[in-house]
Amino acid sequence: MKSSSADQMDPQANNPLSRKLNKILETRLDNDKEMLEALKSLSVFFHENSLRSRRNLRGDIERRSLALNEQFAQAIHEVKEQLDFVCEDVTSMGTCCQEMTNRLKAARNQTSDLINKTTKLQAESQRLQMRAEVADAFLNKFQLKPEEVKVLRGTRDGRLHEDFFKAMERVKQIHNDCKILLRTNQQTAGLEVMESMALHQETAYERLYRWTQSECRMLSSDSVEVSPLLCQAMQALQDRPVLFKYSLDEFGTARRTAVVRGYIDALTRGGPGGTPRPIELHSHDPLRYVGDMLAWLHQAAASEKEHLQSLVKLATEQAGKVQIQDILGHITEGVCRPFKVRVEQVLVSEPGPVILYKLANLLKFYYNTIGQLLNSDAVLLSTLGEVYELCQRMFYNALNCHAQRLMEKVELPPADLGPTQSLNQTLSLLREVLASHDSSVVPLDARQEDFAKVLSCVLDPLLQMCAVSASKLNPADMGVYMVNSIYAMQSTLALYEFTDQRLEMLAGQIEAHLDTVVSEQASFVLSRSGLSHIYHIIQQHQPKEGPLSSIHGMDANTLKTSMSKFDTYLSSPDSLMMPQMNYVQSTSLRDRVYKQSTELISAAYELIYQNIMDPINAYKEPKSVVLRTPTQVKTLLA
Repeated sequence: MKSSSADQMDPQANNPLSRKLNKILETRLDNDKEMLEALKSLSVFFHENSLRSRRNLRGDIERRSLALNEQFAQAIHEVKEQLDFVCEDVTSMGTCCQEMTNRLKAARNQTSDLINKTTKLQAESQRLQMRAEVADAFLNKFQLKPEEVKVLRGTRDGRLHEDFFKAMERVKQIHNDCKILLRTNQQTAGLEVMESMALHQETAYERLYRWTQSECRMLSSDSVEVSPLLCQAMQALQDRPVLFKYSLDEFGTARRTAVVRGYIDALTRGGPGGTPRPIELHSHDPLRYVGDMLAWLHQAAASEKEHLQSLVKLATEQAGKVQIQDILGHITEGVCRPFKVRVEQVLVSEPGPVILYKLANLLKFYYNTIGQLLNSDAVLLSTLGEVYELCQRMFYNALNCHAQRLMEKVELPPADLGPTQSLNQTLSLLREVLASHDSSVVPLDARQEDFAKVLSCVLDPLLQMCAVSASKLNPADMGVYMVNSIYAMQSTLALYEFTDQRLEMLAGQIEAHLDTVVSEQASFVLSRSGLSHIYHIIQQHQPKEGPLSSIHGMDANTLKTSMSKFDTYLSSPDSLMMPQMNYVQSTSLRDRVYKQSTELISAAYELIYQNIMDPINAYKEPKSVVLRTPTQVKTLLA
């Protein structure tokens, strides 16, 4: 059975139609690109799917293939014709090139000598050209151009331009480069070029110096504007120190004239349009008058220094800036004489010690301030120092004259034992001087030195005057008068610096006179209370004289009477004040006198008490004589 069924299936499998059908069915059109391209081409001309169209499809495809082959053949034919034309042209060109090659070979054979000569001439030309370039380079490096020579020689108007300084720099550079030539075999050329450049340099420096002189002479107006060309000229002249110095001197002379004229105008005419007003209008006010002149001088010195610095700002430190102060001293020298004359006129008018002292401080301040701009040997600085010394001498002379007048006419102490009118006036003068001294801007060391001199000139005569004035007073009046006078001096000095030493000296003198007043007050109380006589007897008593009770006036009844008076005093200590105590002007000093006097009284009472209570002195019932102990007395007096 199995074999029969296999025999039935084999014919179907070997059938060609079946195989083709199976192959078609198994074909995957998506992966068969050739089939897709064929179908795509077929779709171009196969439009109708009919029986007739399918039968004629093979013929249509063959006809279409034939038409395409005919078109391809036609195109190939046209290409062949074009290539034939190209071949003919190439053949013609080859023929021409062969002819030209033949001609060139013939020409080369005929012109070989000429080519050799030409080659030699070209090599010679290159050598000559190189030599010409070297010569041009040498001339460019070591010779001036005609326009540069023309600039150095100058024009008829004599003006300078930027090109002049460039040409000068060029000459200087060439002159320095010649030193290199002198180290080579070209020494002769180097010497000749150096000599030529030296002549050009001298001519240029002479012209530059004359132009600089002319420019500096024109800088004599009040407002100065230094041009950049002039700064460059000074920079160039620094290589010639003599010409540089002469140019600065010319500038200084021109500016000196301008400064003197400006100073006189400031004194007499004032500023532009009358503002500020002329300084001479304030000649009635010495301080403002001298102060305005000094301020003008300081401003002028500072301005002239700025002008000099702008003039030599391009010069080196060593060449120009060192000479600024010397030239500045020369510029400001012209105003010294008119300034000194006017200050001396002010000082001769004797404005008074206070004004003189303020003027001295003002002169000292500007001496130090202007001294920062000028050399120490400048004439203006010397003039300021001279008028300062003169003002100082006149100030101390005025103080000495005032002191002499105090001693010539010594006032008697007033009734209230206070400071005299002359003392108050002198202290008022001293206060004004010290106040101006504190507000001055003079350096601290100088101020301290001046302070000591001023105090010596004023306080010593005052103390001497007070001593002479109080010489005829009783001790109590003299002590109170001296305490009040010295206290007034002390109160005046206490407000100012640098017075510690003098304050200590015055405090010591006050203490000495206070001791006198304290002693007088204690004596006054003991005398009024009846203890003075008893106290003196006890102080002078000697043991060999016997007991105190046996001495006349020291009996118990007499002592009881005195102790009764003293007890009355203890009940009202303020009742026994000597009249001079009311004249002590300082409350603190008055309290000190009262306190110290009560201490003396307590000490005297304690001595009396101890002697009465002593059994040696033979007092019966001593406690009935002295009712209070020293401690109780001290408490009551406190």
